[in-house]
Amino acid sequence: MLYVFLGLAVVGLITSTVFAGMVLAAVPGYLRERRLFCSLVKECPGFTPSLTLLKPLHGAEPNLEANLATFFEQDYPAYEILFCAREPNDAGLEIARRVAARYPRVPARFFSTGGQPPYINAKVASLETMEAEAAHGILVISDSDVRVTPEYLRAVARPFADAEVGAVTCPYRGVAAQGGMWARIEAVGMSVEMTSGVLVARKMEGMQFVLGPTMAFRRETIRAMGGFRVTADHCADDFVLGNETYKLGQTVALSHHAIDHMVINARFQASMKHQIRWMQSTRFSRPKGHLGTALTFSVPFGLLAWASAAGLGHGWWGLALFGWSVATRLALSSSVGGLVVCDRSWFGLLVLYPLRDLMGFGFWAASYLSSRILWRGKVFELLPGGKMRPAR
Repeated sequence: MLYVFLGLAVVGLITSTVFAGMVLAAVPGYLRERRLFCSLVKECPGFTPSLTLLKPLHGAEPNLEANLATFFEQDYPAYEILFCAREPNDAGLEIARRVAARYPRVPARFFSTGGQPPYINAKVASLETMEAEAAHGILVISDSDVRVTPEYLRAVARPFADAEVGAVTCPYRGVAAQGGMWARIEAVGMSVEMTSGVLVARKMEGMQFVLGPTMAFRRETIRAMGGFRVTADHCADDFVLGNETYKLGQTVALSHHAIDHMVINARFQASMKHQIRWMQSTRFSRPKGHLGTALTFSVPFGLLAWASAAGLGHGWWGLALFGWSVATRLALSSSVGGLVVCDRSWFGLLVLYPLRDLMGFGFWAASYLSSRILWRGKVFELLPGGKMRPAR
């Protein structure tokens, strides 16, 4: 039996090493594109179409005021920001009004959907409301737990100079907003694991999805797919909107500007539930790809190789295999986390990411234990295709 375990471990190390190689092979090309993009922006900075930012809100999340302020400090000539929540007295809307009052030069408007929305995914009703009121033809949707630099809107707008581009999305780095070990582990997973998967998918089949922290679309693209209601009963609305854009024959562009995704789950239980929920959503939205994700993790197979080899009397060989598993993770964290999304958390990249790789395998396994998720205080059941319904 130990030989079986050792064989399984070696297979896992091979597949995870191949995956790491694919990621590392994609990084130089992405960095070259970024350098070219930056030079083009400097040479021709004039493409700045008027934009509407859509900001759905739900309550007073940690650091919301600081996050929202960064969207009012954009180096961009003409844009407006629309906010929407379920209730007009929502605490998040009150914070947004307070922030907007400090930046009178940026047009801001506030809306509510009037209580319980007609869709399972409540965010969709807010997006529909704001889209109907938007003054401009390019819509930039950004989550409330995102923080950006003044160059953000210029970077998002630039790809739309190509008429074939129907959607733009941004890579992101995780930032532990409130500190804490669990939040930092989740953050480094965002920076490295998520971005690695995006780079490989982009290289193999092109961008067929967008990433939730930033989703930008032409208004006509949203209307051509049937409006935001196409995601009305989906958990992974970002995947659906990007995939529908791709199905329309339009290009989904991955920006070369990374943003901050603030991790607000500082406590152990909240962090674990959030990461398992994300894995569950991926399992139902992309079942085949999710199944293969198990073979991209390395440290679990390294530990299995070490234990089984030691049991067979070859402890040093097992230790070498485990060392290799950690080395491939460090290569990913330094190249993807350090160079692609510019994560400056050296402790997270060099110390915590191998641990996050081990935990990631656990989250993947846990995603098959239940089809139920807790979202915004309610329990839903995930269905094939990524749809969801209230749990019975």
